[in-house]
Amino acid sequence: HSSHVISFSVFQALTIHSEFHCLFNSTELKDIQYIYSYIYNKVEFLRFDSNVGLYVGYTQFGLRQAHSLNSQPEVLKRRRAERERVCLPNAGVWYRNILNKSGEPSVTLRSIKLPAGGHPALLTCSVYGFYPKPIRVSWLRDGQEVTADVTSTEELPDGGWLYQVHSKMEYTPRWAVFSICVLVHSRVLVQHPSMPESERNQLAIGASGLILGLVLSLAGFIYYKRKARGRNQLELV
Repeated sequence: HSSHVISFSVFQALTIHSEFHCLFNSTELKDIQYIYSYIYNKVEFLRFDSNVGLYVGYTQFGLRQAHSLNSQPEVLKRRRAERERVCLPNAGVWYRNILNKSGEPSVTLRSIKLPAGGHPALLTCSVYGFYPKPIRVSWLRDGQEVTADVTSTEELPDGGWLYQVHSKMEYTPRWAVFSICVLVHSRVLVQHPSMPESERNQLAIGASGLILGLVLSLAGFIYYKRKARGRNQLELV
């Protein structure tokens, strides 16, 4: 499961501040960790960790403070209760409004004839309406990844929570050269053929060398692949 972080900082002076973190991978209380830290000159000297249930000191001063606070049952009771009081409702808010949002990418592949003097053609792979933001667009030619003559934009806003991205590959048309636009996105694990295979093969060959300047809705196969889930961190400061 991916873990997520909600953070908040309170500055008590110029060089000392406290902050709390809610680490969670579900909205269940058992899957939530609450950490409250005290930091001086960018060094954490004291922390309460709900997994431990006590204060832990990291410097001589922090050790003395931890010993004092851990000897006060009411202080520990209040701090332990903050996991449910602070983290639990906020984890629900993040899941409802942010973490559960997703948008499946839609793809348009076009072949464009360039002016004489350069590469005679350009393949453009445009991806619209996806969320979350991280995505990788690459090109394969006859099964091999293409890195030369490829340019891609950054992820751009596409309205609401959604994003768009565009990648272009310059190429010289050759008979039966099969080019594929490959997408790697965390929320999707499907092979997305939007046409019968006979039509897809015809368009793939056309995009490679027979039809220039024709707008194509899809050439070949568009692949989606799920990224390995990693540890995501979301901060609210």
